Amino acid sequence: MVLHNARIIPIDGPEIERGHVVMQDGKIRLVGSGPAPIADDVTSIDCEGKVVMPGLVDTHSHIGGFGGADGSGPIQPGVRIRDSLNVLSSGFKRALSGGLTTINVMPGSGHLSSGQTAYLKLRYGGDVKTIDDVTIFDADGEPTGGLKMANGTNSQRASEGAFPGTRGRSAFLVREKFIKAQEYQVKLAKAEDDPDKAPARDLDMETLVEVLEGKRVVHHHTHRHDDIITVMRLAKEFGFRVVLHHVSDGWLVADEIAEAGVGVSAILVDSPGGKHEAVGLRFETPGILERAGVQTVVHTDDWIVDSRLFMRMAAFAVRGGMTREGALRAITLTGAELLDLDERIGSLTVGKDADVVVLSGDPLSVYTVVEQTWVEGELAFDRSSDEDRLFAVGGYGAANDTEPYFCCYDAEVQAAETGGAK
Repeated sequence: MVLHNARIIPIDGPEIERGHVVMQDGKIRLVGSGPAPIADDVTSIDCEGKVVMPGLVDTHSHIGGFGGADGSGPIQPGVRIRDSLNVLSSGFKRALSGGLTTINVMPGSGHLSSGQTAYLKLRYGGDVKTIDDVTIFDADGEPTGGLKMANGTNSQRASEGAFPGTRGRSAFLVREKFIKAQEYQVKLAKAEDDPDKAPARDLDMETLVEVLEGKRVVHHHTHRHDDIITVMRLAKEFGFRVVLHHVSDGWLVADEIAEAGVGVSAILVDSPGGKHEAVGLRFETPGILERAGVQTVVHTDDWIVDSRLFMRMAAFAVRGGMTREGALRAITLTGAELLDLDERIGSLTVGKDADVVVLSGDPLSVYTVVEQTWVEGELAFDRSSDEDRLFAVGGYGAANDTEPYFCCYDAEVQAAETGGAK
């Protein structure tokens, strides 16, 4: 497949005024300027007047249902969000209509740790029926993802017994759990020489050991400036990698974040109904962090920001002072870097996954729409299709999470399951 005559925004290099992208076997095979090398047996699409860029990466989403830890305890790292997700949810198609191709689906923030996140590729169609069909697996065949943690007011639920009632108690419980994980880690190391010394399996401890060993990054919900500092203090104390999420007060402690060398996934629209710890939220935060030298991205927190409007967050960041280059990276390559997926996604680079978005105009214009979204070389969203367009604009007939089959299966499957009913 060749997309040609387009303005190309590769992200990892200068923009190409008129160029082409060649996709084959799910990978990007060529990115260049000028006329495309189109043979007789090659399918091509003339993208005159269009913009082509990499598929968007959302580092913080809640589409596909909601799950994670329950009310039985404040720290449950062994819980996996992938066991709660409905891959037939119409939210996936809605995200595709916004140009998203990779997402980090998170459990909630009502716990100090509500469980493991899931890095998903938005493959879509009749062949997609299980969580494994959309999961990004690592080189060892293990599902990728981080660990969701939180502090601030969300996890302060003293009325529920084991949950903390203060910020100090919150930090104490986290510190206590990581100390236990360090002890468990020592036991595992001893068991390598003497299997009889192996401790009883503990899924929570196993997950935290992965964090201690740098195999799993912590995605940490935090808003207020003192909460941000607390997260970085704990990360330094126990040596784990962390990405700070939301950071409403990030502009207040930008230099401290930069000195700690941690990344930020910032939110620009938040607190429906009001959240006191987010009163410092500013459009200027991503730009301030960028100038301080912080790896900075923006996210949806969908539904807080609808995935269809993800590119608007980059535009808001530019309005607040972030550079155009930084803002476009903030929804593509930098997000891939914070998810440890930059060798596969985030830029139009030869050898990477063929995740590509075709836009009607400049990505930072409010008048621009996503016309096509390609995932690993397969067309996953096409606005020219009436069915797909419905997911982009909404309205009667757009499927919801309780009626997934009417959006995910083709007409023949639908007819077979409904006796021909539409």
